Amino acid sequence: MSLIVFPAIDLKAGQVVRLAEGDMERATVYGDDPAAQAMLFAEAGAEYLHVVDLDGAFAGASVNGEAVKAIVARFPGHVQLGGGIRNREAIEGWFDLGVARVVIGTAALKDPDFVKAAAQDFPGGIVVAVDARDGMVATEGWADVSDVTVTDMARRFEDAGVAALLFTDVGRDGLLKGCNVQATVDLARATDIPVIASGGVAGIGDIHMLSIHARDGIEGVITGRALYDGRLDLAAALAVAAQ
Repeated sequence: MSLIVFPAIDLKAGQVVRLAEGDMERATVYGDDPAAQAMLFAEAGAEYLHVVDLDGAFAGASVNGEAVKAIVARFPGHVQLGGGIRNREAIEGWFDLGVARVVIGTAALKDPDFVKAAAQDFPGGIVVAVDARDGMVATEGWADVSDVTVTDMARRFEDAGVAALLFTDVGRDGLLKGCNVQATVDLARATDIPVIASGGVAGIGDIHMLSIHARDGIEGVITGRALYDGRLDLAAALAVAAQ
């Protein structure tokens, strides 16, 4: 099986940004036309896109909805969206607009039954975000750390019908330190749910290492800053991932 590469578009006040370690005060702006950025990724060969409404993650509801709509309207592939999606109406609204999958984080920890019900009603459409600081689950836009381990969180959703687990090592996110491949592989081996790696991708080496472990249950990888800073060529990453 080949690895899916998800270029990331993180939205703050309608702009394309990247944060360091999830800190809204440490945002680097990369553009003010998210839909145009989505098209650049499509032209490089991307069939999947990962979009995050950062303001929404902290507000608990959609804030950058217009930017998301513009991306979905122009990007020809599959859009995976996260950030502030915490109720049934939000999930249905995004699917109606053409989003392929929604990512649920905080609500998954606080109300797992809600997520399980959504996974049953929208097969293949629900991704559970498992964000970790030192192996413990972080919530509320990574502002809080819970007393639940990553593995325990993942196992709550075994047999629930979720499409994938999105695992982010918060301590590496946006810092180009390299993806925490071992922790991602450990999680993939500990659960039957496919795992998407996120946080810290620094270059083509990370894509190569993760693609080797696709057979362990790693479905894909999300990459943002490395693309924007020119450390990773998307076409090259897609080629390695497809091998």
